[in-house]
Amino acid sequence: MLQPFVIGLGRAGSGLHLRVLAQAREVASGLFAPGPVVACDPDTRRHRPDVTATDSIATAAALLDPNRTVAHVCTPPQGRAAVLAELAQHGFRRIIVEKPLATDLDELAAISALRDRHDLDVAVVSHWLDSRLTEHLTGLVGRGRLRSITFDQDKPRFTRSCATSGHPTAFDVELPHSLGVVLRLAGAAELAEAECADMRFADTVLPRLGSARLALTHASGVRSEIRSDLTAPIRRRRITLELDGGRIVGHYPIGADDDHAQLDINGRRAVFRDDALTRWMVRTYLHHLRPAGEHGTFGLHADIIRLLTAAKERTLAHAR
Repeated sequence: MLQPFVIGLGRAGSGLHLRVLAQAREVASGLFAPGPVVACDPDTRRHRPDVTATDSIATAAALLDPNRTVAHVCTPPQGRAAVLAELAQHGFRRIIVEKPLATDLDELAAISALRDRHDLDVAVVSHWLDSRLTEHLTGLVGRGRLRSITFDQDKPRFTRSCATSGHPTAFDVELPHSLGVVLRLAGAAELAEAECADMRFADTVLPRLGSARLALTHASGVRSEIRSDLTAPIRRRRITLELDGGRIVGHYPIGADDDHAQLDINGRRAVFRDDALTRWMVRTYLHHLRPAGEHGTFGLHADIIRLLTAAKERTLAHAR
């Protein structure tokens, strides 16, 4: 059995990972050590009575056996290398990192060096790849020639964008999820176009946090476009595939309150449960329990960071 250790009790750690760990224990109790999850956050106001809370990695490390622990890095993406370096210093090797893995190429290089130096087994959260909807789409793409992909990820994010600075641009919020799916379906790609807009409301302007768009040209000949509007009045996670045989539209679950996905194939709709994050978490703990090579998500997310960095650099150049 493995002991979960959550670093950071913000929205990702407290609202997402702790919730999903509880669900994963219900379906695969033999993977997880009994008793409360160990967590750390320097802000003691975030500490919860249902976890063993500490104020630092060093304090938590005294309570844990690194060889039987999976560390969940749920801190903001800026500064991830420093957190991973401290975990490695205390002997932790099994790591789950929230997306995005990094926000620029320098941070990615630092994380890659740490991973190689300390033999870290880093799994980056990419549960949309374990989604039943993604599995259906992958099977459908295998039966006909894919021409194009369009992905729309919209949600109002005014409050969190004002309260936190961990995600510097709209490219860093939703696009790491959808870009991973697009690369899985259409293969390697190069950046063709990129746009980014400010978030504006009342007297507030948050640079580059309003919306983002990128277009990719894939080596397979497919063209894809991913759009995300963080000022939209509604939530939407919709993917549209154009194939020789027609159009396929998929809707990923939009929140923790409902885990159903929808799939429309030429006007015929199917609805099904799709708790992808719990599924991903169980599979990742199985990997960490019986490691056989790398988890397989690090290289994909490194490609995602390279494409998103190119998009951010292009939009900055156009803004000058």
